[in-house]
Amino acid sequence: MGKIEGTLNTIFERLENFFKTETIVGEPKTIGEVTIVPIIDIGFGLGSGGGSGKDPKGNDGTGEGAGVGAKITPNSILVIKGKEVSIIPLKGRNNMEKVLEMVPDILDKFMEKIDKKGDNEGKEEKEGKEENEG
Repeated sequence: MGKIEGTLNTIFERLENFFKTETIVGEPKTIGEVTIVPIIDIGFGLGSGGGSGKDPKGNDGTGEGAGVGAKITPNSILVIKGKEVSIIPLKGRNNMEKVLEMVPDILDKFMEKIDKKGDNEGKEEKEGKEENEG
């Protein structure tokens, strides 16, 4: 097996490990009575090449190479609320609003986490100043 074949085999093995169901269908998150599941689009391209030849002095030379590029973008969100299941595409203008309407607790819980984090940072900062002053 040539160098390029080994390189390509390595690339395909890693791609195979990367492109699993968990990559396309994200981890479900439950917020209150609602479960949301992200759906992802993945696109990739692969190229390889090699060649050999002689330079003007008559020296032999060879070269091989391979590369891969990928793009991962959110496509839609599967929303499960009780017995109701909806899929909301994320590419339209008002679609995030639809998600937030279906899951009103998301913003509340998000804001609670921000407030708690801010409170903890404020306490740590205040305690640090008191220790330095004392």
